[in-house]
Amino acid sequence: MGTITLIAAAASGLMAGLFFAFSTAVMPGLADLPAADARAAMRRMNVRIQNPLFLLVFAGNVILCGIEVFQGRIAGGLLYILGSFLLTVVVNVPMNNRLERADDAYWPEYLRKWTIWNHVRGLACLASTITLLLGF
Repeated sequence: MGTITLIAAAASGLMAGLFFAFSTAVMPGLADLPAADARAAMRRMNVRIQNPLFLLVFAGNVILCGIEVFQGRIAGGLLYILGSFLLTVVVNVPMNNRLERADDAYWPEYLRKWTIWNHVRGLACLASTITLLLGF
């Protein structure tokens, strides 16, 4: 196993862990709060997560997984690129942007849909980690 594969698998694993934490603790915790408080907390997290270390792992792994696809580990690379990065850009980020502009009435819909798609991202990252380590 090469260095790029190992780093890509580790980065995919880190992202799987982040999405797992949101799905199993953060979002259920926010669900226990009044909509105004939960929405404010999530809006703040959406700002704070945009930091250099997160962006390095999240976006940098797109490059590494692209290399993996080119080197024949197509499943592992595409699971991350499509199931984590693209899904985040196409689904979760637009929902986060809408949360910024919406009132508290949007919170229940946001919580439900965002969490479902977050489960998908987490599973895709876990699958990416496993398939990269197995050489697929």
